[in-house]
Amino acid sequence: MRRVLVLGGTGWLGRAIALNALRTGAEVVCLARGESGVPPAGARLVRADRRDPGAYDALSGDWDHVVELSYQSDLVEPALEALADRARHWTLISTMSVYRRNDEPGANETAEVLEPRDLSDYGQAKVAAERASSARLGDRLAVARAGLIVGPGDPSDRFGYWVARLHRGGPVLIPQTARRYVQVIDVGDLAEWVSTTGLEGRAGVFNVTGSSVPLAEFLTSAAAVSGYDGEFRSVSDEWLLRHDVHYWAGPRSLPLWLPVADAGFAQRDNTAFLEAGGRVRPIAETLQRALDDEIARGPLRPRRAGLTAEEESDLLRLRDDGPH
Repeated sequence: MRRVLVLGGTGWLGRAIALNALRTGAEVVCLARGESGVPPAGARLVRADRRDPGAYDALSGDWDHVVELSYQSDLVEPALEALADRARHWTLISTMSVYRRNDEPGANETAEVLEPRDLSDYGQAKVAAERASSARLGDRLAVARAGLIVGPGDPSDRFGYWVARLHRGGPVLIPQTARRYVQVIDVGDLAEWVSTTGLEGRAGVFNVTGSSVPLAEFLTSAAAVSGYDGEFRSVSDEWLLRHDVHYWAGPRSLPLWLPVADAGFAQRDNTAFLEAGGRVRPIAETLQRALDDEIARGPLRPRRAGLTAEEESDLLRLRDDGPH
């Protein structure tokens, strides 16, 4: 039986990867503290704090596939030291945030990356993790530079904000959509590809993301999925920033909204991923999965990203009362 080790496996993405590996018939072990949740049924949890001496001592034998989700060097490098010689294949989950520039639409994996000088920066730390892993593993390594990961259970609350908001009804505040795009990867598609990559021993660096969709088209699809027939009310970037609305994520934000100058961030070339067997489900299907999840979790719950109903109501009133 194939043996798969997920370094993590109890959080959102790690659990999805472990579940998909189980579906391939593998023996799956998750090494984690277990504070983020529990692994899927059928996977074995080995509890350990990876910063402790001897954290990997309970992991005996060889592994057909090791999946690393971390970016901290004090986790990534000891794992390589302990396990690299016993791994047939290794997948590092990296990020699109490794790239130095976001103003190059269509850029592929050869685009310039950040220099890892400040390892408290997520993108720079992932570059350091990529380099350490490549130096140790060579052609046994796949680097999955994931785009924005979305789907059921998404803890960031970004993608689901729009279907939840449209499901509620009423006028909806949006940014101006011209020259803006959305590019995401469904967590299920990412997990499936990681498992397949381990099975096939595929190596290289891949932009693991879906197709780029114009923001206007994305909102139209979200409205169709949500059954929304109300009015979108757009405002300029200057107006939003003047009223303390934030880009991209977090409280008092319009999720997925980016400066036009950074539009290339959501227009990365995913050709290598598709040629390596990547599956990208239609955006409408991912939106429906997100809506079902939002309804199950409660669309009016406190969120980590987006505008509250009160914030949006106040902003809409200000918009209607003056220039925007």
